[in-house]
This record gives sequence, structure tokens and C-alpha cells, in this order.
Amino acid sequence: MDNAHLTRKQHEFFTFIVDYKKENEVWPTYREIADHFGYASPNSVTQNIQALLKKGYLVKRNDEEYDLPSDKKSLLGETEEQEGIPVRGLIAAGSLQEAVEANLGSITLDTLFPDLDDLFALRVTGFSMKDVGIYDGDFVLLMDTDVKNGDIGAVLYDGETSLKKIYWDDNGLRLEPANEEYDDIIIEPDVFEEVRIIGKYIGHVNRQGFQRAIPLVA
Repeated sequence: MDNAHLTRKQHEFFTFIVDYKKENEVWPTYREIADHFGYASPNSVTQNIQALLKKGYLVKRNDEEYDLPSDKKSLLGETEEQEGIPVRGLIAAGSLQEAVEANLGSITLDTLFPDLDDLFALRVTGFSMKDVGIYDGDFVLLMDTDVKNGDIGAVLYDGETSLKKIYWDDNGLRLEPANEEYDDIIIEPDVFEEVRIIGKYIGHVNRQGFQRAIPLVA
């Protein structure tokens, strides 16, 4: 299940159960959660648990208990040895040299993405960005960082999200698709406060693997 953004209340719920697990080494009971948040019924706890399962922040174990997925284990201070691409030796990039084979460790996600903590992924629905190689079903990688004029980014507006090229000036915000079959989305300056830039596009993943974003030419 793809991770999705949590509402404020879901984030508070998730933070509480994770902090409880870190402190007590067990998950809180439904009654303890209900008492903490003042829920009248444990049904409210069930609804929040189901929402976190659906959004990928929790997973079901074989014993039907919930747990954190592997990519969030670090929130509990638990780390798993990362698998990676093995580095099998040295190769010359100058004059020919004797081949040197050795186990030099591996290239992990942390190696490939130094700012891994600032990255997240969303799955694409639709074809408005097909001319830059982003298709329906692809996973776009987004970074929580500043977006420059002309960058591709994910925008949240009026309860809806959109992946577009982002341009802004005194006339407002323009979200430009990369498909001539789609029209630009224009957002007037007086509603800028309702617009949230979710993240900057840095690449996407499809059946061919990882495709890095092409840097803008200055």
C-alpha cells in the first residue's frame, strides 16, 4: 500500500501509539487509546487503525496485531540491515590496471539518496505528464524542499492533488501539464494561501527502474 498523507488527527493518533510503543515496548490497548483521546467508544480507535493500515503507516501481522512497516521501524529506534547493490572491487578510469576484486560493501538507499529522510513517493493516476515520461501507474519520488519556477512538483489545492510544472508570478499560480490534451490550471493570487506545495519531483520509478528528473537548463 502506498503511503499517503495523514490528516492532523490521524498524525496525532499515529504519534501517540508509536511513542507509547517506544516507551513501553508494547502497543497501547484500544481502551488506553480511547482514554487518551477521550473517545466514547473503542470503535473510534478501530476507525483510526483502519485508516493507518489503508495509508500504509501500519501493517497487519500474522497474529492479526498491527505493527509498523519495515520502512518506518526507525521510528521505534529499530534498524534493519539494509540490502543494497554489492561493490565487488575496483576498476580503473584511466590507464589499464590489474583487476582488483574485493568485497567493498554495498550501495544502499542512503548512499543513492543522501536526503532520504526528506523523500516520499506517490503513485500517479492519469497521463497529464506523459511528455516528460511520467505515466499512469508510475511512482513519483518527491522531496520536501523548495520548488523553483518551472520545477515539476505536487500541489494540494481545494482538497485535490496534481503533479504539474509549477509557474508563478504576479498574475497567480499556473500549473502546466506535459500533455497538450490537458489545459493549464490557473490559481488566482487571492487564494494562494489555500495552495500547498507537497514536494518537488526528483524522479520516478516504473517497470524500467528509477528515472531521475532531468535538471532544468539555466
